[in-house]
Amino acid sequence: MAKSKTIVLVHGMFVNNNSWSEWEAYFQQKGYTVYAPPHPGHEGDPYRLRKTLHPGLVETGFIDVVTRMARFIDRLPEKPLVIGHSMAGLVVQKLLDLDKVHAAVSINGAPPRNVIPPLTTLKIVWPAVNFFSRKRYYLGSREWYNRAFFNTLQKSEQDKAYDLLAVPESRKIGRQTLLRSFSNADFKKPHHPILFIGGGKDSIFPPELTKKIASKYKDSESKVDVKIFDDKSHYICGEKGWEEVADYILDWYENL
Repeated sequence: MAKSKTIVLVHGMFVNNNSWSEWEAYFQQKGYTVYAPPHPGHEGDPYRLRKTLHPGLVETGFIDVVTRMARFIDRLPEKPLVIGHSMAGLVVQKLLDLDKVHAAVSINGAPPRNVIPPLTTLKIVWPAVNFFSRKRYYLGSREWYNRAFFNTLQKSEQDKAYDLLAVPESRKIGRQTLLRSFSNADFKKPHHPILFIGGGKDSIFPPELTKKIASKYKDSESKVDVKIFDDKSHYICGEKGWEEVADYILDWYENL
């Protein structure tokens, strides 16, 4: 089967599609048509979004993200290679279930509801879901981002990354991934190829969780691969050496 020349990049929580800007240009230089649409309520410059909350943000849940992405893909001339980071790794799994992809890549992906994460994951994501808070969004502090995302960076790099990327996030997204049956993955059905990438120093979703999610797929005729980059954090798509990760994905995809 001829490979699709279309790539869709899906951003995770606490950032928006600006986080894919370098990847978008990189893949375009490789001859691909690339899209990186924002989720509802995430459109705009991160600095401005931190100053003034987008009115649509708190209405956005995980189901909305998947539904909007599926509709976006339906308007494309071909099924794309879909790459998602963090929460969007789970979006990618849902799009795989829905047969919307030519191939899929989950980078440091969140677990489906039917895969139990470690306690360390629950502790670090708790502020973002906090079921006892009436506040419908969460903006992580610099300290939270440094612990969750930027733990492999120097202090000056951490500050720069926060200024460039950090955005408020809808608590509805995280809560739906934990509570709604929609957030389960179908591990039994045949599916297109999927690659799971993990970071060995990921503070949110450790590599053991990435391997656990991948191991749940049961159809022996469907391709499931795993690659762990030992020195990478949750900020794997932005920290130094991200090109190595991007090249690995393209090599995997082009050799399917």
